[in-house]
Amino acid sequence: MSTATPAQPAASFRLPTDVRPKHYDLTIRTDLENENFEGVVKADVEIVRATDTIVFNAAPNLKLGSASLTSSGNVLRPAETTYDAPTERATFKFGEQLQAGTKVTLRVPFSSVLDGSMAGYYRAKGKAGTYALTQFEPTSARRAVPSWDEPALKATYAVTLISKAGLVNLSNMPAIPNATSEPTDQEDAELYAGVKSGDWTVTKYETTPPMSSYLLAWAVGPFAYLEDSYKSPLSGKVRPLRIYAPPDLIHQAEFALKVKKAALPLYEQVFDVEYPLPKLDTLVAEDFDAGAMENWGLITGRTSAFLLDPKAADMMAKKRVATVQSHEVAHMWFGNITTMEWWDYLYLNEGFATLMGEVIIPDKIFPEWKVDSEFITEHLNDALRLDAKLSSHPIEVNCPDANKINQIFDSLSYAKAGSVLRMLSKYVGEDKFLKGVSIYLKKHLYANSVSRDLWDGVSEATGLDIPKLMDFWITKMGYPVITVMETKDGIRVRQDRFLEDGPAKPEDNETIWTVPLFLLAGSADGKSLIDKSAVLNVREKEFKIDTSKPFKLNAGTSGVYRVLYTPERLANIAQEAAKGEAIFSLNDRIGLVHDAMALAKAGFLKTSASLNLVDIWKNEKAFLVWDSIAENLSRVIDTWWENDHAVELLNKFRRNLFGPLVKRLGYTYPEGEDVDTTQLRTRAIESAAAAKDPEVIKELQHRFAQYVKTKDDSWIPADLLRITYRVAVEYGGREEYETVIGFHDEPKTPSMRTAAIRALGATQDPALIQQTLDFTMTKARDQDVIYFFSGLASNFKARRTALDFFEKKYDALYKRFEGNFTLKYLISTLLSGLSTKEDLHHVQEYFKDKDTAKYDQALAQGIDSIKAKVSWIERSTDDISEWLENWEKSAKL
Repeated sequence: MSTATPAQPAASFRLPTDVRPKHYDLTIRTDLENENFEGVVKADVEIVRATDTIVFNAAPNLKLGSASLTSSGNVLRPAETTYDAPTERATFKFGEQLQAGTKVTLRVPFSSVLDGSMAGYYRAKGKAGTYALTQFEPTSARRAVPSWDEPALKATYAVTLISKAGLVNLSNMPAIPNATSEPTDQEDAELYAGVKSGDWTVTKYETTPPMSSYLLAWAVGPFAYLEDSYKSPLSGKVRPLRIYAPPDLIHQAEFALKVKKAALPLYEQVFDVEYPLPKLDTLVAEDFDAGAMENWGLITGRTSAFLLDPKAADMMAKKRVATVQSHEVAHMWFGNITTMEWWDYLYLNEGFATLMGEVIIPDKIFPEWKVDSEFITEHLNDALRLDAKLSSHPIEVNCPDANKINQIFDSLSYAKAGSVLRMLSKYVGEDKFLKGVSIYLKKHLYANSVSRDLWDGVSEATGLDIPKLMDFWITKMGYPVITVMETKDGIRVRQDRFLEDGPAKPEDNETIWTVPLFLLAGSADGKSLIDKSAVLNVREKEFKIDTSKPFKLNAGTSGVYRVLYTPERLANIAQEAAKGEAIFSLNDRIGLVHDAMALAKAGFLKTSASLNLVDIWKNEKAFLVWDSIAENLSRVIDTWWENDHAVELLNKFRRNLFGPLVKRLGYTYPEGEDVDTTQLRTRAIESAAAAKDPEVIKELQHRFAQYVKTKDDSWIPADLLRITYRVAVEYGGREEYETVIGFHDEPKTPSMRTAAIRALGATQDPALIQQTLDFTMTKARDQDVIYFFSGLASNFKARRTALDFFEKKYDALYKRFEGNFTLKYLISTLLSGLSTKEDLHHVQEYFKDKDTAKYDQALAQGIDSIKAKVSWIERSTDDISEWLENWEKSAKL
């Protein structure tokens, strides 16, 4: 259905192995006024096998100058030079053979423009002016410097930056004090023009440890910084920690600096490996494609990832800053010291950083946040939702084509990998798991690794056959649904692959996973025990258990699978769980909500049964359970969005659930309040407003009007910023819309800008919908375009208009975003709301003639989502309507 370029063999994109870089001496001169840069790289190269050819990476944007090669004192010039744009490779052929075992130095001058692509070495702009920074992961180092741009080809780097006087220069390593500002090679003298007169300055940096090219980083601009330090618990060394940002934003970086200071010593203790560099900086940028990037010694990221108002930050912003900063610090070990051998093993970086950086370490810093429980909704369920598609991919994914690497930066490499590692940690015990991780790291310091290396480390720490347990979780796509059938002596359980649109066909149901069942059984004293020895490694198996007492599989929602009970048993579990924490934990209840709705969508359970479970829990106290309920109900409405009768009944159901919570909790956020109550209030108000609760909408409109009139921030607490702006625009007119435009243009915080962007998509006025769409092409920062489309896609009146606009502007949007992550996110966002056969046909027809190579995975997943919604609507409309009508009568609404 697509004209995507066929996948090429690995040899087409992987560099030859007959030469290997060992060290780069790199000089870059940056001209921010004219938005360009030039430089020289001198690469010390080892000749592994005799050859007369050197092949390296250089993207088409780089203009290469006259190259030379020094070998045993002789200077050679390329006899023949060729470039291949699709594979981004340059080939120098020399007139004589380079002998194996010798070392040569390749010198290549180069230059390019500083564009706004957010890839390679690019420019960003803010109130403080223009500045420039790098973003190299996965394959954009070659856009900034001729290099061997593959993770296994580690080398050391000595960087020199030349910039206009008065600017701040940054790189991975500390600057060398009092270093010479003279060129060490007269061939480089041109780069140093103006240095003696004081118009330009030179900053030389210490040499890095061996590292992969995608971790190299530098930046030039008018930056300010905050500084602190931490003391290593392993060596006692004190290392400086800084956060840099444009001067007008630096006051908002204090919290991120505190998190970094708290996290670093914890990582050292957990891994028993000291952070190896002399400093760790973070640079905050106003134009940034990803959330953040773990460059060794110089973390970079967007404003919303690192900045917040120190006096009035909402919980969502605090959690984002804390987890992003901790996630990137985790990479200093996972990815930077020990690096995956190739992008097939991306999960060894991202899965670990997700688990360590967003659960294990934050839990030690902020135990009140209950991050392990939040992980179930934020990561585990997100991964299970994506992995329930036929268009999924294994965690360890074959990725020979460099054009497709961006596509595997998804919920499977991050969230599913993190979930599988969390399952392993829960199964063997966190202490033994972390001991195994430490063994793995120590055996591969400054080296590259594959999956087996990690499993060997955990096996050594536990004495268990970890490869046997973990292999299929990593190498096979999908996951099982565990069906529980009760027998006279206990239970019989069966595993089959779970798919979101119904039972798997035999050809899609061949994998037999080794499944830790985490079997929870109630005892006579009313307490519960968890049997971790219960493992299902065949299709079906029986287990003895007293089914007259409460029981449950996947205790603590620790495993990466769904569990299907009979409707009677599910109701029994729900009733028992409604009593509180006695038997079923917070994690159990969160998982039960997600499982029930996913199983209903796939047709294993009536959707009415999942709604019934929610109704049973209407007196639930925990925020994270309510959070999972709110998310799942919104997904039901988002599927039946064109069925007015179903939507109105579902909204009545939501108002009945969340309205009482709003009345009880109110709209103010007392100082010193516990985190759970704060978040529950926010979620209740957001859900009631989404359900069109008239009292809540009126209150939020009033608060917005008073804020606009008085400029008094107390009218809109930080946690209510998003929903208040959205309600104001949705139920207002042009006046409210233009006011929110102003908040976008002059935000006090990154959260305020993001809230404004999403709110603009909520307008019900067709003219303003079009204005928002036009804004994405004329005024929106590239990094923010996805937020605009996300806001529009969640608006029932705008989602098809947004898709039509994308199709009309396809060529311009493709050219604008083909080199970064935004393109695939636009595809998945715009397709996520579609739910009819007509939509399916339209999407397939529109994209059939497009070259989809850079986003074919997101497209296939979007198409699968539409198919699953079509099936769910056909299967469950009568069931939902009947249950809701009966509920409405019994509730006497």
